[in-house]
Amino acid sequence: MKNNIIIDCFAGGGGASVGIEMALGRSVDIAVNHDPQAIRMHMVNHPDTLHLTEDIFKVDLQKYVGDRHVALMWASPDCTSHSKAKGGQPRKKGLRILPWAVYKHAKVLLPDVIIMENVEEIQQWGPLDADGHPIPERRGEDYRKFITAMTSLGYDFDSRELIAADYGAPTTRKRWYAIFRRDGKKIVWPVPTHIKDGILLPKWKECGDYIDWSDLGTSIFERKKPLAAATMDRIGNGVRKYIIDNPHPYIVKSKDALAFIIQYHGETRQGDSRGKFLTDPIKTIDTSNRYGLVTAFVTKFYKTGIGQGCDEPLHTITTSPGHFGLVSAFMVKYYGTGCGQTLDKPLGTITTKDRFGLVNVLIEIDGEQYVIKDIFLRMLKPEELKLMQGFPEDYIIDRDIVGKTYPIVERVARIGNSVVPVMAEALVCANCSDLRIGERTPNMRIEAEQTGQLRFA
Repeated sequence: MKNNIIIDCFAGGGGASVGIEMALGRSVDIAVNHDPQAIRMHMVNHPDTLHLTEDIFKVDLQKYVGDRHVALMWASPDCTSHSKAKGGQPRKKGLRILPWAVYKHAKVLLPDVIIMENVEEIQQWGPLDADGHPIPERRGEDYRKFITAMTSLGYDFDSRELIAADYGAPTTRKRWYAIFRRDGKKIVWPVPTHIKDGILLPKWKECGDYIDWSDLGTSIFERKKPLAAATMDRIGNGVRKYIIDNPHPYIVKSKDALAFIIQYHGETRQGDSRGKFLTDPIKTIDTSNRYGLVTAFVTKFYKTGIGQGCDEPLHTITTSPGHFGLVSAFMVKYYGTGCGQTLDKPLGTITTKDRFGLVNVLIEIDGEQYVIKDIFLRMLKPEELKLMQGFPEDYIIDRDIVGKTYPIVERVARIGNSVVPVMAEALVCANCSDLRIGERTPNMRIEAEQTGQLRFA
């Protein structure tokens, strides 16, 4: 078995590598990445892997492979210059040609199985014009050349677009997967284990199950630095879509609260909301933290309250939570940078013009009526994003092998750049089961880390 080795060519933070470990009970033997920060995260989780911090085009893998046989090579070239997320921006030619590095190493090493992952748009890979934009009439030209080159090495080839949620990950991330094999065995596609509607198979996993509900963030009102208008719009649109107009809002029962996720750099029109139900998997996680958790605290609406008209002065606001239903949810300021206030605080400065609006939201849940008494917001945490991306709970994303802490932005970037481990596990299980030696356990990493058996070049 030691002569049948596994290589992760674009190792990153280790999504594919840990997925392979989950499938086979063994670590990848060689991991390559040009980014020292990515290698740091990979190393602390895969300490018995040989780590190469080198340019994928320049590294001499044969030097490290020696006379051993490569049974599996995983390759996830950078996808940013193929992704539709680039919009109309110019593409970087140097990133678009990265699949050719896979061909370069395949030609020398001839692995039995090569599995690739990328955005669906890789299939439109073609030449760029002088300004760096794809030439429409030559769309797919380079992709076809690459596939032809790979098959000329004796590889059978097939590809599919797969959604991670169908295989048990709490994310709807959709990617192109390709399988090349030259060992005479049939290419096998894993059978989905989950389905969106949950009729024939278990329903897609809910991202709400991976939220740390002990931390709901801070109130959106009375902040030293008010939230941006666009953020308030997202929250307002989300409250309407996921709470007011939703007959079955997500209830955080231990907190007397309703919750949903807003998505930054998202809305396309006024009143639109591109957030997320917490009963669904999260959408694609990228290298920036685009997701915010919104929690609306509610209190019962007491029908015995006499209320008041909006054409008279505001009645006395008491400190008792039970009286919020008599007044409303919160006040909204219409001047300067004000973003509103809750009703358990003194009213802000009153100007000579009407500057306050009363937001009165009545919600019915299971036959009971409620009003919103406060709204909290925080960004999703890296640990939450890690679990929603399909990483095992024990996977380390916050420190390196000497205990140095990673900044949050680096943790999120590694997660967003990663292969969904659940997908790597499913594809490798289906095609490389003969390489399996047991089950993955946290002890595999911990024992090697404690004994200092770290390998890198």
